[in-house]
Amino acid sequence: MQLPGHSPVQLPGTSPESATDGPEAILCPMTTTPPPDPWRYTARYPVRQYELDLLGHVNNAVYLNWVEQVAVEHVEALGFGRDWAAAHDGTWVVHEHHVTYRGAARYGDVVLVTTLPIEIGGVRGLRRTEIRREADGALLTEVETQWIWVRSGSGRPARVPADLVELFRGGSRSAFGDERMEEDDPDDHGHDE
Repeated sequence: MQLPGHSPVQLPGTSPESATDGPEAILCPMTTTPPPDPWRYTARYPVRQYELDLLGHVNNAVYLNWVEQVAVEHVEALGFGRDWAAAHDGTWVVHEHHVTYRGAARYGDVVLVTTLPIEIGGVRGLRRTEIRREADGALLTEVETQWIWVRSGSGRPARVPADLVELFRGGSRSAFGDERMEEDDPDDHGHDE
């Protein structure tokens, strides 16, 4: 027996046939995962004890770990992660972080780390990340990170692959404001290989 909008689930110890009919059949609503939003991505991280400093706050370096991790999760979800980067003989490396700490996360807190790309072009990408406490929405940290696309073998800067640039130039928008990507990177001085 199958109902519209439901899919059969096979339980351990049952036959595949019983998953679609008979008294053992369990029907679960089908869920479809929406495609990831290229302009905004949020991850949820619990604060763990070993991430604390002597004052009981999350250590400053942990915030940067979260910033880098959410960026990696975002590009992986979009299909521009490790495998894609390897196929394009490159990778992203952090050039600089600009961090503003506004509050402290503590043990037991859960933080929502939201990132979005602001600019991409030439050899650079710029992301803005906000870290908020889930319980009250308090803004704890804001970070702007400049990433540089480099060749895997040499580590030298190279132009960001066109398919990634096109994804973001095809209608970028910012959840934190009205920033638009620039058509050209004014700081690109021909570092392309």
